[in-house]
Amino acid sequence: MKVRQGGVAVALGLIALMGCGVQPTGVIGAGEPASGLTRGMRLYYVSAGGLRGVLLDREVTELNGAVKLLGQDPSPAQRRDGLTSLVRLGGYEVTGTGTRVTVRIDGPYTETGRDLGTGQLVCTLARAQSVLDPKVRADDVEVTLRPSEGAALGPYRCAEFLNR
Repeated sequence: MKVRQGGVAVALGLIALMGCGVQPTGVIGAGEPASGLTRGMRLYYVSAGGLRGVLLDREVTELNGAVKLLGQDPSPAQRRDGLTSLVRLGGYEVTGTGTRVTVRIDGPYTETGRDLGTGQLVCTLARAQSVLDPKVRADDVEVTLRPSEGAALGPYRCAEFLNR
């Protein structure tokens, strides 16, 4: 009798689930998959809330160009949105192969390596490397800073600087 009561309970449970009022539907077209900010080149600027990636409206063809853009002030509209750049480098040369990016800096690097200016460099260069080499994910890129005076800093990943 216990087996029969258990079987009845399971059957009633299945019937209750089938009768929940949700009718099956066919495939519903929703257009193209999401795209936009997940692709393309971004520059990372500093805001009151930390780093913020801004989609770049021009093509970057090499890593040095990305750093050069960071050295310029954000647009007036971006400044009104509270964005600024803390990147101020003299001479530099950036090279990248696969997931490794190296920034050679003339003279000392005056930041701590754990600051938002360094985060701007790291995140922007990680994104640039992934755009220039589509087989590379930005999350996997490691950036090392090598000043001509002082110790090397890094390697750093962008995730270390986000949500600070």
